[in-house]
Amino acid sequence: MGAPSDIEIARAATLQPIAEVGAKLGIPSDALYPYGPHIAKLTPGFVDGLDGRPDGKLILVTAITPTPAGEGKTTTTVGLGDGLNRIGRKTAICLREPSLGPCFGVKGGAAGGGRAQVVPMEQINLHFTGDFHAIGSAHNLLAALLDNHIYWGNALDIDSRRVTWRRVMDMNDRALRSTVTGLGGTANGFPREDGFDITVASEVMAIFCLSKSLQDLEQRLGRIIVGQTRDRRPVTAKDLKADGPMTVLLKDAFMPNLVQTLENNPAFVHGGPFANIAHGCNSVIATKTALKLADYVVTEAGFGADLGAEKFFDIKCRKAGLKPAVAVIVATVRALKMHGGVAKEDLGQENVAALRKGLANLGRHIRNVGQFGVPALVAVNRFVADTEAELQVVRNYCAEHGVEAQICSHWSDGSAGTEELARKVADLAEDGHSQFRTLYDDDLPLWEKMRTIATSLYGADDIIADKRVRDQFAQLQKGGYGHFPICVAKTQYSFSTDPALKGAPSHHVVPVRELRLSAGAEFLVAICGEIMTMPGLPKTPAANNIRLDGDGRVEGLF
Repeated sequence: MGAPSDIEIARAATLQPIAEVGAKLGIPSDALYPYGPHIAKLTPGFVDGLDGRPDGKLILVTAITPTPAGEGKTTTTVGLGDGLNRIGRKTAICLREPSLGPCFGVKGGAAGGGRAQVVPMEQINLHFTGDFHAIGSAHNLLAALLDNHIYWGNALDIDSRRVTWRRVMDMNDRALRSTVTGLGGTANGFPREDGFDITVASEVMAIFCLSKSLQDLEQRLGRIIVGQTRDRRPVTAKDLKADGPMTVLLKDAFMPNLVQTLENNPAFVHGGPFANIAHGCNSVIATKTALKLADYVVTEAGFGADLGAEKFFDIKCRKAGLKPAVAVIVATVRALKMHGGVAKEDLGQENVAALRKGLANLGRHIRNVGQFGVPALVAVNRFVADTEAELQVVRNYCAEHGVEAQICSHWSDGSAGTEELARKVADLAEDGHSQFRTLYDDDLPLWEKMRTIATSLYGADDIIADKRVRDQFAQLQKGGYGHFPICVAKTQYSFSTDPALKGAPSHHVVPVRELRLSAGAEFLVAICGEIMTMPGLPKTPAANNIRLDGDGRVEGLF
């Protein structure tokens, strides 16, 4: 018999009624809107009534540059939250909701793993509370209203050649990346090139996760730019009277979702923008709610610290006024050896030389986090093949770089495997050493913001762009968007824009291929390299192994 799968571990857990989980944070049962016995949303009246309470300590979990070997950032977030509760700190965790596309594609589920999961795992990984469906519906309502406006006379004089608002769906489907709509005759509108993105890449998702209230949500939705008129004026969702009905579709979804860990500790799972396209963090409303209810809040940001942590600090914290107390950088010996040049099939063998080489990747992430003034720890997510010699090399390297490395076994041991990490995190947070600052000021020109990110965090010598893109920078600066932060869209697999460059490449140049204005989310997306906003399924999708067993239970999620 092999080790039990994640879904088998989750199914064997004893879950508490969601009202009992909420009571641990002082949430009364009448403030919960249940979705079955183990999932609930928090009612708006209760959330609004938390204003004025002091905030708890905010802990960010980030990671080294991801590899196929795996790092376990979500698993560590859950394990650390359980560990803090284990040592008596009232703690909640905040995670993003999984997207159906990756669940049925390559990644599988996104609810943690082993003994460090949020549950009920099947519901969280699948339709959950319907938030993503609501976000996709709101996005596509705007697309429908746009095309309908053009069909019925086009009073706004929209240039159909300059419509930028595509449609979305929460599934990987490469056949929909580029489409033509309006075929079939005059009754179906005017033909034009169109396409689909995955829901988590939608600006509506980014807006949803950055809004502080329903009023803020409606105002941001109204500022979405969907295209241009024939004389090049921007057309917004508000111009199409779409902001009101879009907000109505999102009203219930906007309420934060409460679930629990395998150890029955409270977890908020809400929102989920892509980290290599958008800002890659759970919703502001969930994070701020958790901070009012718990003494500690553990959250994560997508992919490595160069993408997830940077956007968490420079976009989410800037916009929401958050002040993180500690950052935890997750690493594995396996992944570090891969950054040192070891092939995936050879990772089970001790290789101290490759590990030392790959540690340069961790070193840069440690340095990068330090630039934001946030004290850091390294959590080494232990695998059974890790040797003591390899683990000691990591400890020594981290000590040389002024941080402590804690070896963690939460996948197999739950909170017992993160107890020491939790104590170190609590000590750092309570010492009050954090001097959080963003990487750049609001008034730095847009081009220089992008250049600062590339040179300060990626190890690049400079950025480049053709005249068209440079003109876009200048136009957006002149157009009143110069105070926006930059949201870099690039490969998550390298500090550079070449996914094959592992470790810590330096002296490269970052090409900015395209700029996209997210006027509602209030950031500027700088697309560097080839980034897919609609992924495709692999040759053998994870969906091939997902089914119901004879008792009607889900099998194959991982």
